[in-house]
Amino acid sequence: MSNHVPEMTSFLTPFPYFWHMQLLNGPGILTETISTNSSFLYRDVTLDFFLPKNVTDPSQISLLIINDGQNLEEMNFLNVLESLYMSGTISPLLCVGIHAGKERKMEYGVAGQADYLGRGAWAAAYTDFIMKELLPFIYENYSIASFKEKAIAGFSLGGLTALDITWNHSREFNKAGIFSGSFWWRSLDQNDVAYDDDKHRIMQQVIRNGSYSQGLQFFFQCGNKDETMDRNNNGIIDSIDDTIAVIDELAAKGYSREKDIYYLEMPNGKHDVPTWALAMPVFLKWGWGRN
Repeated sequence: MSNHVPEMTSFLTPFPYFWHMQLLNGPGILTETISTNSSFLYRDVTLDFFLPKNVTDPSQISLLIINDGQNLEEMNFLNVLESLYMSGTISPLLCVGIHAGKERKMEYGVAGQADYLGRGAWAAAYTDFIMKELLPFIYENYSIASFKEKAIAGFSLGGLTALDITWNHSREFNKAGIFSGSFWWRSLDQNDVAYDDDKHRIMQQVIRNGSYSQGLQFFFQCGNKDETMDRNNNGIIDSIDDTIAVIDELAAKGYSREKDIYYLEMPNGKHDVPTWALAMPVFLKWGWGRN
């Protein structure tokens, strides 16, 4: 990418393992859909790119990778970005939506440990795809030495994955956005008599056993109607309980609840795309809002 980009007709150049490009332009945003065959995932991966037009200072562009990118069209993500850019609310972002594959429950999860049913066994390969294929492609095609900031977001299992990658690659990413995160992900069936929340929820254990990394920030969204389960009968649904437990672990590591962690609890929020669509502008303004 040059130092001045007055207008662009296509913002990606050919790359050996990427193919099938389609260009769609919004009024102020260039979008492109690309398919690539990943050597780590052994499948074709569909990617949606969103880049604001007329970026005068590329050094101010941040990168946002979004798991479950197949949901972005349904939540009118392009229109959300258009509105925020037109109002001058957020700084420029290159957004990349990664479409999940058929084996989503194997590719998403915690890279260091599968759950009690073996789900998430390919999460390390998914991380490798991002770190060793996707990021090099982006740097190569934009000729950018570095982004101002880099973040990963996702929905449900994609949110769990976003936090896991950010936590374990804090030198690369500094923000995580988690919408209805699957923080129930556990190493033992909750119906087992030996099951204990404090011992068997995987992401909570990963944070507890990890170390503080300066500069990380976290956005969490939950809805009061995310689910109905309440396994400990405390009157709070499990998704909120599990999310609060993750926040507590982060706070115990030294992250500020005021400065580093943002928690959005939506009174009528459900575990669905319309709810996440309502939360998306809050997330984008939290992460990249202009003062």
